[in-house]
Amino acid sequence: MSEIELYNVAFSTCSQRVRFVLGEKGVPYVDTRLRLELGEHVTPEYLAINPNGLVPALKHDGAVITDSSVINEYLDEVFPEPRFVPENPVERAHMRAWVQYLDEVMTPSIRYPSFQNLFGGALRAMSEEQREQFASRLPLRKYFALEVGPNGFAQQKLDGAMERINQTLQRMENALAKTTWLAHDRLTLADIAVMPSIVRLEDLGMSSLWGELPRVSDWYQRLQATKGFQLAYSAGSRLGKFAN
Repeated sequence: MSEIELYNVAFSTCSQRVRFVLGEKGVPYVDTRLRLELGEHVTPEYLAINPNGLVPALKHDGAVITDSSVINEYLDEVFPEPRFVPENPVERAHMRAWVQYLDEVMTPSIRYPSFQNLFGGALRAMSEEQREQFASRLPLRKYFALEVGPNGFAQQKLDGAMERINQTLQRMENALAKTTWLAHDRLTLADIAVMPSIVRLEDLGMSSLWGELPRVSDWYQRLQATKGFQLAYSAGSRLGKFAN
């Protein structure tokens, strides 16, 4: 089999998406972990691979694919079993609409409680000048980093993020009344796209958000039983439970 290398980070939600797909499909790969605290994602060497300075990035026989949603569609084309993209055009469109929604709404929103509760300590401790110097190295996350102040994010930012997170959970509950999984009666890339955000909420001690959403709770239990989930969240890939 041709060589696949995945540049990723253990705690990166987008990296977890791709590790799930590779694991569920049983595709062997070189697992290259970057250390964000050392700035390995913004070195000239890595920026030559992914000029966005983000993870994951996939290298397959020398060709580089970036962005987790794009990577997962690519993997489904190249390694079609088990298939996570519906063959029916309408069902495929529904799945892609879900992924698009999650990429625009849920995934950016989860960054706010993540950095407020887990990852933002170093940024909060920086002076304004230090924060600007740090942010200037980030090709796509500069202005997100500049939103962090000595006390973290403004309350309006946090409230807006939680509103969008709750909206997503309710949409999931509604969708799961119609199909076994989010976009289909089979597991698709839509489920895999939202998975890391649900895991992150649990690790933040926020699983009560779906305590009264029985279909989301059942969906999450079924997802955790898959081989892909177990491999995506191997030792050292979970943050543990952090109460607010």
